[in-house]
Amino acid sequence: MPPKNITARPTTDFAKESLFNLLTNRLDLEGADVLDLFAGTGGIGLECVSRGAREVTAVELAHVQQNFIISTCKSLGINNLRLIRGDVFKFLRSNCPKYDLIFADPPYALDELPTLPSLIVPQLLKPGGLFVLEHGDQYDFSGHPHFIDLRTYGSVHFSFFQ
Repeated sequence: MPPKNITARPTTDFAKESLFNLLTNRLDLEGADVLDLFAGTGGIGLECVSRGAREVTAVELAHVQQNFIISTCKSLGINNLRLIRGDVFKFLRSNCPKYDLIFADPPYALDELPTLPSLIVPQLLKPGGLFVLEHGDQYDFSGHPHFIDLRTYGSVHFSFFQ
């Protein structure tokens, strides 16, 4: 259970279940390399580990969330989730490897949120890879050249890029 003082907005269980139902039909997570940006409590990355991902890299800035991810991995004996403690944008400007799946759940009010698809696609995706961006309803990415789909679950919106 996440600590009460956590500042993240975890993806709802309903939205997460719907997301993974979609991902199962589009991408084989078994053996996949996954990048979880703005990892929060690590729920998406941990779900990918449970579905056979080879390695998950989670990037999180907040110490409370970082400590929660570390303690969760220790208690579950997970050793293929690598936590990067720091700023997502600094990480993206570093020499990043390519990934099969990249998921980003930034704060909905983040000024730089609209820049994420162009920073990530296609530079950081392996061929056939997917980038999923969780966002609020104030954003429309349908005009982005790599946009392929939008799914909405209540107030949660997932834009898919390939």
